[in-house]
Amino acid sequence: MSQLQAKMPTDTWVNASWEEYLQVIDNPAHAETKGYYYNGRMRLEMSPLGNPHSRDHFIVISAIALFASVRGIDLDGHDNCTYRKMGCEEAQPDVSFYLGANAEVVPWEATIIDLDVYPPPDLVVEVAYSSLADDKGEKRLLYEALGVREYWIIDVQNVQIIAFEVQNGGSRRIAQSQVFSGLDIGLLEEALRRSRQMNHGKVSAWLLSQL
Repeated sequence: MSQLQAKMPTDTWVNASWEEYLQVIDNPAHAETKGYYYNGRMRLEMSPLGNPHSRDHFIVISAIALFASVRGIDLDGHDNCTYRKMGCEEAQPDVSFYLGANAEVVPWEATIIDLDVYPPPDLVVEVAYSSLADDKGEKRLLYEALGVREYWIIDVQNVQIIAFEVQNGGSRRIAQSQVFSGLDIGLLEEALRRSRQMNHGKVSAWLLSQL
């Protein structure tokens, strides 16, 4: 196991038991990495530091917060939070949200959110700059298994949002959010496009005018 920890690759899935995964993710050497576990395999990702990823990360959070505020939707947002189903699955999505009746279900002092105790988030978002194939593949299966209601992938390089509704252990593409009634995915894509030419203050003002 020590050899696995020392040579643990990033951005790829590696066969490992749950116990091995916990040892790796708890190693101080991996304090700056994100961890995923699904179907007997684990994946470590270095936390993105680039400007394009960080800007789109901010836009999706602010856009959803604006929409929820304007529509009077109860919302609890999480940035790089850990969700764990003990013994079988774990994810650290870039962004995630609880809505409505679930908005106050997770207490403030919770660190790792135990999905054997609390429900999964209603919406999970991954911001993909170099991880698009995995976000559309294995992570999609992981979020289906966790039972989230909706999963979005922000394709940074193509300025696109690939959105899925998750039901009955499977998922399908959607053009309008099912958890945020009346929110068109195309509106958020336009906000991303505008953010390539405008600062976030101007993009937010434009979004408010559309909402």
